[in-house]
Amino acid sequence: MTQTPVLITTTGPDKPGVSSVLFAALTRHGVDLLDVEQVVIRGQLVLGVLVQVDSDPEGLQELVEQAMASVSMQVDVRIGAAIGADPFAPGRQGASHVLVVLGHPLTARAFTEVARRLAALGANIETIRSIADYPVTGLEVFVSAAGDGPEADAELRSAMVDVASAGKLDIAVERAGLARRAKRLIVFDVDSTLIQGEVIEMLGAHAGVEPQIREITDAAMRGELNFTESLERRVSLLKGLPATVLDEVAAAIELTPGARTTVRTLKRLGFRCGVVSGGFTRIISSLADDLGLDFAVANELEVVDGVLTGRVVGDVVDRAGKATVLRKFAAEYDIPLSQCVAVGDGANDIDMLGAAGMGVAFNAKPALREVADTALSHPYLDAVLFMLGISRAEVEAADAADGLEPERL
Repeated sequence: MTQTPVLITTTGPDKPGVSSVLFAALTRHGVDLLDVEQVVIRGQLVLGVLVQVDSDPEGLQELVEQAMASVSMQVDVRIGAAIGADPFAPGRQGASHVLVVLGHPLTARAFTEVARRLAALGANIETIRSIADYPVTGLEVFVSAAGDGPEADAELRSAMVDVASAGKLDIAVERAGLARRAKRLIVFDVDSTLIQGEVIEMLGAHAGVEPQIREITDAAMRGELNFTESLERRVSLLKGLPATVLDEVAAAIELTPGARTTVRTLKRLGFRCGVVSGGFTRIISSLADDLGLDFAVANELEVVDGVLTGRVVGDVVDRAGKATVLRKFAAEYDIPLSQCVAVGDGANDIDMLGAAGMGVAFNAKPALREVADTALSHPYLDAVLFMLGISRAEVEAADAADGLEPERL
């Protein structure tokens, strides 16, 4: 028996009863339901239903039009070939990739360029949903790429990097599917990532050597200096500083906007959360306790008779060391590296981001942006949540259930 596809699109003010009226009409006609999608934008409902009928599609159209008129809704009914592409055609097995597009603001012009470049690659936009309205505007775009495999992935990512740069957007591209939602461990760099500023520069301010330290820090973050050498040079400038200054600096640390929300939300979802830092244990430990982190690894400053000696003791947490720490805790928690996320800002985070299944460059130097899976250029750490497919509405609903006020700055 030949079956006819019918696409029904209902629009109008959102109100109770619209769906029940429509599906009651469909039930009376005995259709088979193939797909349903509904969205409400500023109180306006768009409800799309794809069905197939054995006979009399025109009768179904008349029945649906009468039913929708009874609730003052507009309806568009398209039968068979009028739908356009064959909804049963092979090759469209759902989205192959997910794009998260963030902007501050996200302009129509910028998103038009995203859509244009996707079309030029033969990619089809399947679904778009809002994922954030604060502190950035974000859309989650489900896309069916024309090709498959590493080359198609690389082509899509490259195109979106160009669009992001030209449109002042942040765009993450990931494969759709279970793996995207399977992330279970996240590791943050600390200085200029989880917190604002550089701890060693704050210490340098107390010692009167902040400009010299900043110059060395900037060179290291750009990848111009070996991290271990740069750390030793900077720490040597702190020689003679009272160890009590470490506690003063720890108390003065300011979290990056959205950091507390990010960690709290990921912990709710069962993530293991930790930090690995080229900074110092005595300062990082209080931060880890405050946020309830699962682990924190940093360097150890030598203190003798209550005074800094200008030396680091033990193994230095450098570029390679950060990746080693990520692998160590992934193995300890029995989590595959593909399910790990790393977030950092400098050249010494390159190996760590490369080892993780998803590496996020956060307001990063060019050396890190070039190798990261995605880059964030806005100073809000909770944008990491959006890149993971967690919406602002979901975050705030969970906070409200716990009696917490939204973190709005």
